[in-house]
Amino acid sequence: MNEPLILDAGQVEDGTRALVTGGGSGIGRAIAAALRSAGAKVFVCDIDPSTEPDAVSDIGDEESVDQLFEAIDAELGGLDVVVNNVGIAGPAGLVDEIDANAFDEVVRVNVGGTFRVTAHAVPLLRASGGGLIVNIASTAGIFPYPYRSPYVAAKWAVVGLGRSWAMELGEANIRVNVICPGSVGGPRMDQVIEREAAATGVDVSALRRGYEQQVSMRRFMDAADIAGAVVYMASPAGRHVSGQVLSIDGATESLRSS
Repeated sequence: MNEPLILDAGQVEDGTRALVTGGGSGIGRAIAAALRSAGAKVFVCDIDPSTEPDAVSDIGDEESVDQLFEAIDAELGGLDVVVNNVGIAGPAGLVDEIDANAFDEVVRVNVGGTFRVTAHAVPLLRASGGGLIVNIASTAGIFPYPYRSPYVAAKWAVVGLGRSWAMELGEANIRVNVICPGSVGGPRMDQVIEREAAATGVDVSALRRGYEQQVSMRRFMDAADIAGAVVYMASPAGRHVSGQVLSIDGATESLRSS
């Protein structure tokens, strides 16, 4: 009898080269650390120089992305994994209260940045014989989310792009998946709650309880939960996982927090 094939879900193949955008803090930092621990050579970009990234980059700007990929070519000589993690939260408020320029900025960074990085990365992935792209979206990309029009528009777009690119790139052995985190505890989530409290007049502590009550498990996620899923997708065990939208959220029931 033939022995069953066993694929390692905790390690990536030797020589794997990965880009993590927004990898200086939060979820991106956890993803970069987990990929390194799994054996990948990781290149991090971030707009905040204080996070000490490998490159300071505004991925919503074409010239900045050109410079980013020149640095990647010099450092790594190619790519096998791309994690489109950059995303800004944007303003909270009723649709008729949100500044149009603020809306445009969220779309520029979250959608335009994801597009630009991917467009630059795909030729490198093709040259490598294939690879993996992971878009980090949000449960706000699959659920209605009141008071967050810019963020919702951007995250629904990021989900749609990921599923469409999986169809485009599959024959080139390039897998594309989307991860939709739920509420991840930390400073960024604190800021989101504070902005929503200001927009709705609801007490911050009450809003926090509301966010916890949105999910069946009644607790926030940890960045490490998201990072573990990326490592699985980049590992041999994920070699046929493509076109998927994976929610890591404790079973979201609703994004209405008040």
